[in-house]
Amino acid sequence: MAPSKPARRRQAAALRAERFGGVLSRELLRGLGVDRHAIQREVDGDRWRCHGSQTVAVHTRSLDPPALWWRAVWETGQRIAVLDGVSALLAAGVTGYDEAVVHVSISSAINRSGILGVRVHRVRRVDGEVITGRGIPRVAPALAAIRAAHWASSDRQAALILVLPVQQGVVSGSQLQTASTVWVGRRRRALVPVLVQDIADGARSLGELDFALLCRQRGLPESVRQVVRRTPRGRVYLEVRWRRSRLVVEIDGSHHGVGLAMVADHLRQNEVALQREVVLRITLLGLRVAADTFLDQVARALREVDAA
Repeated sequence: MAPSKPARRRQAAALRAERFGGVLSRELLRGLGVDRHAIQREVDGDRWRCHGSQTVAVHTRSLDPPALWWRAVWETGQRIAVLDGVSALLAAGVTGYDEAVVHVSISSAINRSGILGVRVHRVRRVDGEVITGRGIPRVAPALAAIRAAHWASSDRQAALILVLPVQQGVVSGSQLQTASTVWVGRRRRALVPVLVQDIADGARSLGELDFALLCRQRGLPESVRQVVRRTPRGRVYLEVRWRRSRLVVEIDGSHHGVGLAMVADHLRQNEVALQREVVLRITLLGLRVAADTFLDQVARALREVDAA
């Protein structure tokens, strides 16, 4: 027996919705010959669910992130809204970050009221900022990261948002630098350029960024990050070093105590020490709970190491 017309309609909708995380806009459904009456019958039959005025899930489960992204664009206005900020970064492949709402941006000349689960930002568009194609329309990662840092709820969150896409190879430090000059933002005009410069200079962890900011606040000399040293065991990277000084500082995050990481750290430190460098180690936890004491040691070392 051939499938009924409603069954064929559901099959076609399910196949089309695979690209959109299991949801379709009413416009896309109309293109499949599914009008509002047919949608209502599927909803009444507990086979589909509406998630706003424009978004229809062809199932009754909770929406996954890709579906939530499409919903945010469609509900805001699919020809005017694009993913932006953290949401655009997640769509670009950044991992290790969660956000309760979906961020979209629209032109500053357009007004839109609030939508549940969506934060709408009015921005002045710049040339070439929007990526379109088969995927969801979104702002290019570097610019999205800069905007996300300005929109973050705290300075520390802003730093994390800037670090993650660089750590994961989604953007480069130089791309962040360019984006930070193209869109200067409002909330963190002083902080974001400093964070971006530190990242571009080689600070690839939140601990290194925090340490750089703390040193700057103390008035300590500017350091150099991710300096390469050649040793009998090969190349090693020094996290923080000062020009014209033998002082090196290593910031140890939680991953330094996992598996054989500590063994590798000790071998590296020993090789550096054998080259007459002085190494101070600071755990990320120590930077949180005893920053002043550690910074006192760094300041003293800068005075005494090369004087010895």
